[in-house]
Amino acid sequence: AELYADCLEQMHGQRPLIFYTNGFDTYLWDDLFYTERQVEGYYSKDELQLNIDRRNDRQDLRAFKVDAGIAGRPYQLEAIKRVAENLVVTSPDGELRGRARQSLLVMATGSGKTRVSAAIVDMLSRCNWVKRALFLADRNALVSQAKNAFNEHLPHLTAIDLTKEKEDNGTRLVFSTYPTIMNKIDGVRNEAGRFYSVGHFDLIIVDEAHRSVYQKYRAIFGYFDSLLVGLTATPKKEIDHNTYSLFGIEDDNPTFAYELTNAVEDGYLVPPKAIRVPIKFPREGIKYNELSETEKREYEEKFGDPTREETADEIAGSALNTWLFNTDTVDKALDYLMINGIKVQGGDKLGKTIIFAKNHKHAVFIEERFNRNYPEYRGKFLRVIDNYESKAQDLLERFVDEHNEVDPQIAVSVDMMDTGVNAPRVVNLVFFKLVRSTSKFWQMIGRGTRLCPDLFSPNEDKTHFLIFDFCQNFEFFDENPDGVNGGAIKSLSQQIFETRLEVALAVRRKKDASAKEISLSDNSIATLHGVVADFDTDRFVVKKELRHVTEYEVKERWENISKSDAQEIISHLSPLVIPASGDDELARRFDLLVLHYQLALLAGSESTDRYMGKIYNISSGLLKKQNIPAVGQQVAMLQELQTDLFGQAVNINRLEEVRTALRGLIKFIDREEQADVVTHFKDELDEDGVETTEVIPVYTTLKSYRDRVESYIRKNRNHIVIQKLNTNLPVTRKEISALENILFDGKVVGTRQEYVDTYGDKPLGEFIRSIVGLDIKAANDAFADFLQAGNLQADQMTFLNNIITYLTKNGVIDKAMLFEPPFTDVHDQGLLGVFDDAQAGNIIRIVDRVNEFALAGVG
Repeated sequence: AELYADCLEQMHGQRPLIFYTNGFDTYLWDDLFYTERQVEGYYSKDELQLNIDRRNDRQDLRAFKVDAGIAGRPYQLEAIKRVAENLVVTSPDGELRGRARQSLLVMATGSGKTRVSAAIVDMLSRCNWVKRALFLADRNALVSQAKNAFNEHLPHLTAIDLTKEKEDNGTRLVFSTYPTIMNKIDGVRNEAGRFYSVGHFDLIIVDEAHRSVYQKYRAIFGYFDSLLVGLTATPKKEIDHNTYSLFGIEDDNPTFAYELTNAVEDGYLVPPKAIRVPIKFPREGIKYNELSETEKREYEEKFGDPTREETADEIAGSALNTWLFNTDTVDKALDYLMINGIKVQGGDKLGKTIIFAKNHKHAVFIEERFNRNYPEYRGKFLRVIDNYESKAQDLLERFVDEHNEVDPQIAVSVDMMDTGVNAPRVVNLVFFKLVRSTSKFWQMIGRGTRLCPDLFSPNEDKTHFLIFDFCQNFEFFDENPDGVNGGAIKSLSQQIFETRLEVALAVRRKKDASAKEISLSDNSIATLHGVVADFDTDRFVVKKELRHVTEYEVKERWENISKSDAQEIISHLSPLVIPASGDDELARRFDLLVLHYQLALLAGSESTDRYMGKIYNISSGLLKKQNIPAVGQQVAMLQELQTDLFGQAVNINRLEEVRTALRGLIKFIDREEQADVVTHFKDELDEDGVETTEVIPVYTTLKSYRDRVESYIRKNRNHIVIQKLNTNLPVTRKEISALENILFDGKVVGTRQEYVDTYGDKPLGEFIRSIVGLDIKAANDAFADFLQAGNLQADQMTFLNNIITYLTKNGVIDKAMLFEPPFTDVHDQGLLGVFDDAQAGNIIRIVDRVNEFALAGVG
């Protein structure tokens, strides 16, 4: 009350910022956007005053002149203008009003997303919309890179890297990773409470927004009450990781899009060429029967003799470069690269190259084989650059040097260089691993797209780059352009919480549950209630769900959990679960294994053998550790787990006893890892099978209004009105109006104004018919009577077939077209050259009738 009294006194009668709460949720009335929105808390006094002052100080963003020194390319200027127009409009009474608080920019890698974001900050700060901004990235290297770029472009704004520097209330630009800022929200306090209050930042910039939408990080955007700008080259549309929903916009309709295709056409990026190189072993595996006699002996020595059924007679291709490293496979790939890769220095030296390796061991093996095969380059030309190498950052800086052709010339990377690395001199990429994420795939390709003037000699610039694909990635994405979608990644603790709830409720639903089973269910419910009751309500993610926490921290609320209650608990409470202090991860994994086994037993599943098999292996590992006193005390149980009798008589209560007894012992088991094996089998590189293709697909498929509306109609062609138009049935004005309500709702597809801007005054029925065409049976039926009325000549039948074919494709036909190509192909007089006047009149009446059904409801 004192805070608001001070503010009101200073406002001199202006409208206040209104916060109100129902005890759990807090809302803010925003008089700029004329909306109310839920917020995670209250602004500080200074933040309130700043917002009040902005009513007079805030300037129209649309009139701002962008600093071309920061972002001066035409598409960059358009992106900034799109953000400005997305944020602000002029109300009918001439007052400045907010339009949307979120903006999403989809821009090709290398097109200057960081420059654009810096220019947006410059615009918003100079127009008094933003005082403090938060820039988020998912890796420390990207945070440092962004901060350096902003310092260069906006030297007048103070900046800190929160991963390395201490917070300062006077700092204008804060750069951070997601985990760092999440920890700071709860962990940094001052005399007023949280240092980072909900109103601390006026703007959040989300770098590579396709990776930031996972559940645990999404809470950041819900906590801070700020404008939001997302930057990505590859937005996701998966249900659990939907980039578009985070920014409150429909799929494929970002605030601004500038894709690789556009950037290459405009000369701002260079295109890739894909070289698909078929190497046998990674594709087909290693087959014993196809090896030479010498190689068979090596196979038998290292893997066992397949002829005596000691081992399998083939090794899958997936083992290659995971634990099996074949010298000739790597040698052939390196040799092909060194011969066919783009060269510099007059063709004497391989240009800058990134090899994307499968794992660190694979990367080291590549380096070893290179040094052996090319001793003149040993130790300098090719280097491993990944998070396992102590000098990785120094090597990376040398590799990406824009001005000097210094070694290393080839970087072998594991994840570290897949995204965010600016290396204009790169002209060769080597895909030596499988990639199944379309976002990651195109981010990796983006490492080669940047321009590099004078790369080969003065005035001889980089024009393209090569991608050597040894692992069928292009074949995979040809067939699966959206890649493999991943579900939401739930923490181990969250999975345990949810599975324990499922087990408890399954027992409650069981009609013949025993007293012991009911007791187990009750104990599980008590455990779950205890977890919720112990939630720290000072954690900002818990505060957000305070309504549900308060409801379910009451013990009695758990007595009769319904299906909808369970879904509510899973949606709102299970994401808040964190592991108990000091609890071992391996113990939690064992908990989850046993819970899944219990659930399978309750469901009568036939897949229980695999759970028993895992428990058998765990007990075997623990029996090797009997010298440890805690393990020795459980020998009887461990020996029982080795018998078939246990699996035959197992029940959920016995499994609970096993879980309780063994969970703390799992950490003593020696981890058995597949030993690395190096082989020397002769691989095959099929030179005749090498394919070189241009690679400029529209990899994010961002749709214009025309694409969206036409796609929607095709997908919904079974809608009753669309179906009627397709089959030439009469449609009423009321039916057309119902369809308009769907197509012009401003959400699913677009607005009426967008339709008018794109298609003019074309009637909706005619437009829909032009998309779905006319059903072939309906078209034939329309002319059936005419065809049966007389004995038509061949040319006349051809002419009618041409009309029917045209209608099935285009839906309607302008009568004037019957006197134009292609209808003059039969006779240069068109309709009147093929039919007499009476026949021609009948045909025109039929065409009119078909067209009229498409014009239903007009007028």
